[in-house]
Amino acid sequence: MACPVPGRRLRPLAALALVLALAPRLPASGAGQTPRPAERGPPVRLFTEEELARYSGEEEDEPIYLAVKGVVFDVTSGKELYGRGAPYNALTGKDSTRGVAKMSLDPADLTHDTTGLTAKELESLEDVFTKVYKAKYPIVGYTARRILNEDGSPNLDFKPEDQPHFDIKDEF
Repeated sequence: MACPVPGRRLRPLAALALVLALAPRLPASGAGQTPRPAERGPPVRLFTEEELARYSGEEEDEPIYLAVKGVVFDVTSGKELYGRGAPYNALTGKDSTRGVAKMSLDPADLTHDTTGLTAKELESLEDVFTKVYKAKYPIVGYTARRILNEDGSPNLDFKPEDQPHFDIKDEF
């Protein structure tokens, strides 16, 4: 019995693999409709402190952003709370992690620095971050400080795949 020629044997298998790979992308039979692309929010960005400061709610037609734990949220839908002259406007245009943790609008607390926060304040921070900001407002980016170290080197603790709405293809 003669051995089959390897090239001839693989061609039908390669064709079958190609058909199977494309099959999930084919429209449903008889539907005649093209599938809709998955819903996606806007791509996320990396914000420097200067860039984030531009979105403090001072300009009427600009979005309003604030950052907590290095995550930048679009709080424009809460303009009555975060817009110019609103009660929480002091939190906008910057990373206000410490202020959120301490429930403080003191300018000294409107920083990313969490050094010296109590366990209760850190618990409050996580609670507000998860139940208010992540639950209510879209994520539009991250602060450069979250992704980069002070010297500009990459923050090895930052894992884009663990971040909500982060698509590395849109970023780099």
